[in-house]
This record gives sequence, C-alpha cells and structure tokens, in this order.
Amino acid sequence: MRGNQDFQGAMFSYISLEERVPAAHPLRKLRAVVDALLSSM
Repeated sequence: MRGNQDFQGAMFSYISLEERVPAAHPLRKLRAVVDALLSSM
C-alpha cells in the first residue's frame, strides 16, 4: 500500500551465540557459574 516491501534478511544474523563467543572468553566461565546457581533455585 505504501510502496514496495523490501525485506532486509541481511540485517539479521543467523550465527548462534555459541559460535560467536570464543572458547577462552571469560563469559563462558561466568555462564557455567550462573547456570549452576539457577539450577539450584
């Protein structure tokens, strides 16, 4: 109705977070601690 609908699929990233965060990144250690804490709740 208001011109063409140009979908911008390239605007989104389809790479998982596991692929983005390097194996030696400190967030990986933090995630393990937080996961353990949340599972104990």
